[in-house]
Amino acid sequence: MIDKTLSRRTGIRVVPGVALLLVGLILLALTLPASAAENGQGKESHAQYSRRGADTCLKCHDSDHIQSIFRTPHGEQADSRTPFAKLQCETCHGPAGDHPKRVMPGAKRPPIFTFGSDAPYPVEKQNEVCLGCHKEQAGMAWPGGVHNQAGVACADCHTVHAAHDPVLAKDRQPNVCYTCHKTQRAEFQRAYAHPVRSGQLACSDCHKPHKSLSVALLAQPSVNETCYTCHAEKRGPFLWEHPPAAEDCTLCHQPHGSNHRFLLSKTPPLLCQDCHSRAGHPSVAYSGRGLPGNQPSQFVLSGSCTNCHSRVHGSNSPSGAELFR
Repeated sequence: MIDKTLSRRTGIRVVPGVALLLVGLILLALTLPASAAENGQGKESHAQYSRRGADTCLKCHDSDHIQSIFRTPHGEQADSRTPFAKLQCETCHGPAGDHPKRVMPGAKRPPIFTFGSDAPYPVEKQNEVCLGCHKEQAGMAWPGGVHNQAGVACADCHTVHAAHDPVLAKDRQPNVCYTCHKTQRAEFQRAYAHPVRSGQLACSDCHKPHKSLSVALLAQPSVNETCYTCHAEKRGPFLWEHPPAAEDCTLCHQPHGSNHRFLLSKTPPLLCQDCHSRAGHPSVAYSGRGLPGNQPSQFVLSGSCTNCHSRVHGSNSPSGAELFR
């Protein structure tokens, strides 16, 4: 019956059974949008961008925290690479759709895409938005990096709306890192430490959180190469090398902070005796009868082993095999 009706109205001969299939496809197409909406899907894809851009958003979001984005590179309309040169707020937060419209009392306002640890969107989706522009800055090491694997979102470290992002300021950056790295925070409070507390050194001077393929996200391929960027006089090569110094600085030094001078992990002679036998050397304060007492040997005062072996990193003297000179 359906086949005959379609043939009579359209003048096109319809093969029996095809009309029924067409009607089924039409009904399926009509029901799909409704089912997608019921599942919470399709809303974002059909949401419309605001015609007035940021002017629509700023009617409600007018706090200093939000407005300060106009003092950042992201809010620079003259630069074609920035969000505000494109879709303004919606470049990052997605189409507003019905979000700015009035809602009935007690009704929930349709959400927009948000960022941060309290956002209802997965970290991967949040980071995709940032990496859409900042893939080069993140580098190829980011996808398999420690921070990415740990589920750290860009917004956990970066404050996009701030006029001066704290993580990019040398004196304020450590406080951002300390939110996760609490052990390192305690180490920097020790008696001897690198000048991070005074703002002369930042975590990113030694570590590269986005781009490093080294252990501990070091800025250079190894621990020693990282240390040598400041302590070049310890690099060598030396005629007579001290093997642990040439291998790894952290065998003797604690890089973040220590309660011993020169960031040493122990004081001499205890540190030296981790590798060197104490036989034949006065390693404790001896009395006149050869027993520990109140009459210390001059060899264990002050620098202890370094009173004689002063070139602990290496020596270039022809007669410096024992690191005396």
